[in-house]
Formats: sequence, structure tokens, C-alpha cells
Amino acid sequence: MDMVFHPGFGRSRSAYTALCSGVLFPVHELLKGHSSVAVRRRLEAQEWWPRDRLEAWRVERLRDFLMAVGARVPHYRALFARLDFDPAGVTSLTDLQRLPLTDKGVVRAAGDRLKAEGARGLSSYSTGGSTGDPLIFSIGKARRSHDVGAKWRATRWWGVDIGDPELLVWGSPIELKAQDRVRQWRDWVLRTKLLSAFEMSAANLDRFVATIRARRPAMLFAYPAALALVASHARARGIALDDLGVRVAFVTSEPLYPAQRAAITEAFGCPVANGYGARDSGFLAHECPHGGMHVQAEDIIVEIVDGAGRVLGPGEAGEIVVTHTATRDFPFLRYRTGDIGVLSDEACPCGRSLPLLREIQGRAIEFLLATDGRVVSGHAMEYTVRQVAGVERYQVVQHRRDLVELRLVVRPPFGAAGAERLVRDCTARLGPDTTIRISLVPEIPNDRNGKYRHVVSHLPAAERTWAQASPQP
Repeated sequence: MDMVFHPGFGRSRSAYTALCSGVLFPVHELLKGHSSVAVRRRLEAQEWWPRDRLEAWRVERLRDFLMAVGARVPHYRALFARLDFDPAGVTSLTDLQRLPLTDKGVVRAAGDRLKAEGARGLSSYSTGGSTGDPLIFSIGKARRSHDVGAKWRATRWWGVDIGDPELLVWGSPIELKAQDRVRQWRDWVLRTKLLSAFEMSAANLDRFVATIRARRPAMLFAYPAALALVASHARARGIALDDLGVRVAFVTSEPLYPAQRAAITEAFGCPVANGYGARDSGFLAHECPHGGMHVQAEDIIVEIVDGAGRVLGPGEAGEIVVTHTATRDFPFLRYRTGDIGVLSDEACPCGRSLPLLREIQGRAIEFLLATDGRVVSGHAMEYTVRQVAGVERYQVVQHRRDLVELRLVVRPPFGAAGAERLVRDCTARLGPDTTIRISLVPEIPNDRNGKYRHVVSHLPAAERTWAQASPQP
């Protein structure tokens, strides 16, 4: 079969992959009215621009976005008039700070006044609501094209492309409901197979492992917890998965813990590429082969803010706020994601000029609050639990400030000594006034949207705030 050079690790791709990537998928996108091919090509050129040229583009892009929003979106037209804000006068990304932050409550209250006048082809979407705060919003073709193009660009960083065999362990209701004949035909042509993350029973895990071995995918795409569970299951069954030629495992939608990365890498014999985004705020950042988590900065502006909404500098932890300039039909402008992160001012060894997210610490709702007001991240609890042998799966549930439950799925050699150590170590992290309750359970199911939450907080929203202190490692 003819081979064509492809960027990334110097890998080659088959003629069929070249046909899918260069002809079939572009035609598919053209028929849907998407410009994702042009977006991907633009992004692949811009990622190598010098930083000053990239920053000039971002300012111009932001100014055009704000002018369009101010002219066509009733909510922002009124807001700009009230603030005496002239988008045409924007000369710096910091000019964004003259505008208020937006959150789900603002979006709900604005309703249809957030839709641009004359916008066509909008689709209604919703967040999963696993945190108890779902949101219904609209997405236009420009935003969909950007999400596809940006993800496609990042995929190619790793030497794989559309048309290479792909296996997904996923649980999004949108994807699962879309398995009609047209979608099935498209997935067959593009060599994509979906396994439902809703169905992670032992019997289904046996089937998942068998399917992976049979299909020999070039790339995996999954929730990190789901893929780590598949890896753990295969290891327990003594089934090798590292001889299949998997080049990369893409994970997203949940915090990626070090133990998960290690388990996936060991099981499949491939690197793990972390991605960050959300259905509402968009495809925001992706890891490159050199380990840099690059913001998709050509069209997206990320700010880090404290509890009072003040913008923080590189190296400081705060809430991730997003302005997505491809959303002018339904703007996401200074939108609070509820996620905690840290920006970096360092350059990535890969040479791309895209700015870096140094850390993505998880959702604010997935942090624990100690009795003395300290904020403790889920990563800290992961380190604690992983020190105890025999814990296969865990979930930390904070019922009250002084009551935390550890739900554990265990196997030998876990016993009383392990439980005592967990109580001791968790008390040390959360404070001596905290009661640690150990609950041994046969399984811990995923959420309704297929995701797995390591940390669940039942604290009232007014109390559950990371802003009282920096998250503790």
C-alpha cells in the first residue's frame, strides 16, 4: 500500500487514511456547511508564528468579535451601551477586563437575547449537569467548525489523522443517540468504533478488551477514568494490549491523574495526550508530544481569576475564564468555566508559540474544603488513596465540612491496616475535626453522562468556594 509522510512523530499513514483525511471527511464537512478544513489549515500555520505576530492577530480577532457582538447580540448591545464600551477602541487583550464576567446564571437570564440577530443554523446544546447545574445554549456553524478544526489539528500533532483506526470509550448522550444509519455508515468509513462508557460492568469490560484487540486501533479516545479501568481490567485478566500498535491515547472531560496516565501508558504501550474543554466553553487546550498543554489561542482567550474576579498572573491558581471568538452567533464572552487552572509564561520545547496551561486542577465543585478553610484538590486525595494496597476504585464524598466519606472498591490485601492508614492520612490533610467514614462498596458507577467523578461535594454553593485559599497539593 502506498505510504504518505505525515507530520508528528515522523509516522507514515496509509493511502486510505490520506483518502479519508484529504477527501472524504472534507466533503462530509462541506455538506454540513462547516469550514473545519480551512480552520485546521489556518491553525497549523499560525501555531508557528512569532509571539508578537500571534498576539497582534488575537487583538484584531477580539476587536472584530466584540464589534460583531455589540452590533448583533441584544444582550451585549445593551451592556456595551450601559458601560459606554466601544469595541472599536480595543487595542489589547487586557481591554477585556473592562467587561463583567459571565456565568451560567447570566446565560440563563439573557436567554434568546444572547442569540445574534439574523443568525442561521444554530443548534441547541446542553451541558450534562453532573454538578447539578445544567445549561442549555446554542452553537453556530463557526463554533462547530472551530471545535472540529482545532481538535483535528491537535490530533495530527501525534502522528495520527482522520481515517486511522480509532476506538472511543465515551458516554456523551449526544454521541450515543446519534448512532443512526448515517452515523454508523460514517463511522464505518472513517474507521471509528464507539464503546459506551455507561456500560463498565465486568462482562462488558471483557468485551471492550476483546474489541480493542480485534480492531487494533491506531488511537484511543476516552474519559481517563474509563480507559484506566479498561487497562486495569486487562492487566487483571493477564491480557496484553501493548502489542497492538496503538500510537496515542487521547483523554479529556475529566481530570487526568498521574496514576491513570501511568496505567494507560503501561497497558497500551503508548503516550497519553490530555485534552481540555467543555461542551459550553469549547475545545480549549491540548497536550503536545513535548508535554505542553497548549491553549488554542488563535481564537480563544483564557484568563485566570480569583474569587473576586481579579485577573491573576502566570503561576497563580484561579478559575479559568474563556472568551471564544468563534461564538459570535451565541457569544461566550468572559465565561466562567468553574474549572481551576494555572497559566504558564514559559515556552514549550516543541517551538509552538501557543501559550500554555501549566495545570488544570479540576472543577471547583470537585475540591474539598478542610475544617480550617483550606481548599484541598482531588489530586491530593488521589495520592493518599494510591498509597494503600488493594484499592481498585475510589470516590471521596464531602457531606459536610466535618464529614467526608471514602467509598472504596477493594481487593486483597486491603484490610483494617489500610483503612486505618486512610483515616489517619485523610484526617491529616483535612483537619483533626474531620470525621472520615470508610464505606466498602461492590462498585462505584459513573455519572449519568458516563463520566467518573473522584470527588463529589455536597456542600452548599456559598460554602463550596476555592477562593478562601489557594488549593493545597
